[in-house]
Amino acid sequence: MSVGEICNREVIVIDQEENISDAARLMRKHHVGNVVVVRQSDDATRVPVGILTDRDIVIELLARDVDPDALSVGDAMSYDLLTLNENDEVDEAIKQLRARGVRRAPVVNGRGELAGILAVDDIVELLSEQLSDLVELLKREQQVERQRHP
Repeated sequence: MSVGEICNREVIVIDQEENISDAARLMRKHHVGNVVVVRQSDDATRVPVGILTDRDIVIELLARDVDPDALSVGDAMSYDLLTLNENDEVDEAIKQLRARGVRRAPVVNGRGELAGILAVDDIVELLSEQLSDLVELLKREQQVERQRHP
């Protein structure tokens, strides 16, 4: 299964010139734990250049008594961005997320434009559904066996 099949296509984005408080308000408004920082071109193409998470804000800024209004998103975002291609296989994406120690990554199309975001939660949901299907298969197999051999 490809990353593009399970990623969330509704990505909350922000410009790196915005301040941290604006990013936090966006996260709260949309009930998300991150914003993807994009560079937007004249033709409305959005290319991911960074990510800012709620954890970045709390651990790196608030816990260190940094005024969130004193910094821009660009000052605090993660520049070492892992991006996944929407055609990547999920198992390969899991390996990349694990290797980088991140829980989410922007998903891009073949032109490098933002297409979605993949979070560990999306993968867990997929695996949960697959395990549930396997449990149902086993139950069904037992029912069929009881009917054949009462």
